[in-house]
Amino acid sequence: MQPAADVEQDSRDAHACELVVIGGSAGGMEVLNLLLAALPARFAPAVMIVMHLPPEPPSYLVHALAHRCALPVIEPDAGEEIMPGRVHVAPPGYHMLVEVDRTVALSTDAAVRFSRPSIDVLFESAATVYRERLLALLLSGANDDGAQGLQCVRALGGITWVQEPGTASSPDMPRTAIERGAADYIYSPKTMARRLAAWPAIL
Repeated sequence: MQPAADVEQDSRDAHACELVVIGGSAGGMEVLNLLLAALPARFAPAVMIVMHLPPEPPSYLVHALAHRCALPVIEPDAGEEIMPGRVHVAPPGYHMLVEVDRTVALSTDAAVRFSRPSIDVLFESAATVYRERLLALLLSGANDDGAQGLQCVRALGGITWVQEPGTASSPDMPRTAIERGAADYIYSPKTMARRLAAWPAIL
């Protein structure tokens, strides 16, 4: 059974959450599939996802994720409103950012940490706008993209979850975030999926 203190913390965090941002790279797709499949249709926050992908379209990521998720999954256009209960996936070759009016911005600026889209770019822009109403999840990956973004999320009052490195096929990304003190919670994929899916019931 989940300890009472953890239930209280989950309740406090869930009540504040309006946006969930998720980043991953090598080995992250399996975990992402698990997370999205666990979300109920009544999941309230918006979701934004950056996965490191080849830059050339077309990307089949939206199509693949939509088959596993009860929420609508889209590849947003620039200027599109970030909608509750919808999954927004960064298109290949573009950074995806959050604007101050809570719309999506897409950028072809230079790669960050060798990646475009960049996890750091999404996390930092989302943290600036959503602050304590943001939850950021960092999954398996082979570089250090996302660690700086998680630090920004924590500094501005958001909550950060990091995949337990021992469960990651490419542990460098989560391990770096943990070493930099950027993780509020460190979870296995199954625990992460279970706790994320339970949040709407807590609201």
